[in-house]
Amino acid sequence: MDLIDAARRAMIQHGAEGVHLNQIAEEAGLTSGAVLYHYPDLRDLLIEAHHAGMERFYEQRIKKVSGIADPAQKLITTIRSGLPEGPEDAGVRLLCELGGAAGRNRVYGTLLTTLFDRQVSMYQTILETGAAQGIFTLAQNSETIARTLVALEDAYGYRIIARHHSIGPDQAVELILDYARLATGHELRPE
Repeated sequence: MDLIDAARRAMIQHGAEGVHLNQIAEEAGLTSGAVLYHYPDLRDLLIEAHHAGMERFYEQRIKKVSGIADPAQKLITTIRSGLPEGPEDAGVRLLCELGGAAGRNRVYGTLLTTLFDRQVSMYQTILETGAAQGIFTLAQNSETIARTLVALEDAYGYRIIARHHSIGPDQAVELILDYARLATGHELRPE
């Protein structure tokens, strides 16, 4: 059993700051001593698990758009990929747990800030490519639009994870696309 994956699952179930060694060990099918053999400081395991989860989330997003040439379709796909598929989406739930702990844990805060900045850069590239090709007419600079898109993903992602009665993945995508349409001057219609 992979200890990193076991730690991620335990953090999703028990919270980033509420998870205990025995819960991770149980999830991994190991003894607490075996977990400590590999990670004498449990904090190192938790940080590594968060980092791995964020990397997986980011890399999956990059992979989903890698073969798309049209900036408009790339933007639509990027928006979709930043939202949870539903309340049980493990990758986004882990990020939500990390977000809750970030104000109290400097390392978690740094990890989230780095992920935010990387996602902003990803959006900026799409926006600037679309503008250079004459597909987008940006209403603001690309960084401002990109930051707002990532912030909207985060806000609506939390609502989906929290099982908001009227905001599911499809509604969230449309709400973010509404902003993106204003920001890019493009109709952004999914294929």
